[in-house]
Amino acid sequence: MAVCLQVLGLVLGIVSWCLQSSSTSSLKWKVRSQAETVTSSSWQFEGLWMSCAATTLGSVQCSRFKTVLGLPAHLQACRALMIISLILGLASIVVTVPGLKCTKIGRMSEKVKEQIVLSGGLLFILSGVFSLIAVSWYAARVINDFYDPFHGGMKFELGTGLFLGWAASGLAILGGSLLCCTCRRSSSTLPARQFSFYSNTSGGQSIYKAAPAFENSSSKAYV
Repeated sequence: MAVCLQVLGLVLGIVSWCLQSSSTSSLKWKVRSQAETVTSSSWQFEGLWMSCAATTLGSVQCSRFKTVLGLPAHLQACRALMIISLILGLASIVVTVPGLKCTKIGRMSEKVKEQIVLSGGLLFILSGVFSLIAVSWYAARVINDFYDPFHGGMKFELGTGLFLGWAASGLAILGGSLLCCTCRRSSSTLPARQFSFYSNTSGGQSIYKAAPAFENSSSKAYV
């Protein structure tokens, strides 16, 4: 059962990393609201790296953000958080694979493999938390500007890149939690020390003595 949970956690982590990559490179973190336009013949959308405009004829024109220091603070922070999230996700995949119970690398002990899987699970959780902070922060700014009556610029709505980021965050946290739970379960199922009861036939004092874990419970010793 622990092997299945570990493999499932790793698969969820890999899928979450792919979604994080798609979200980071997506051009639609926010889309211009059609509520303030008379016609829907053109669309404008922005991502973390560039701004694009599209028409019904199929032409799309994109322009990269030419400056870094001139960008809003929340956009720079979201960029950094998503990059850190991708690095942590990739590191967690590399760390987790050697620690799985179904993989055999050298003479690695089970205790060491449990610690490796636990580290990979924590990295997956951190990766999901960072991406969750990034997309939630960006979405909060978009919603705040949309409902702000004093906002003089164009109003935007939530884009598909944000939803990809939320899905990736949830899968990363879930996969990391499964990996951590398998380590807790495997450590809690260690063989308990067995105790046996011995007594002499003369009615003397009873003696309790610890028996080795590998000793058969049916065997008896007399003291």
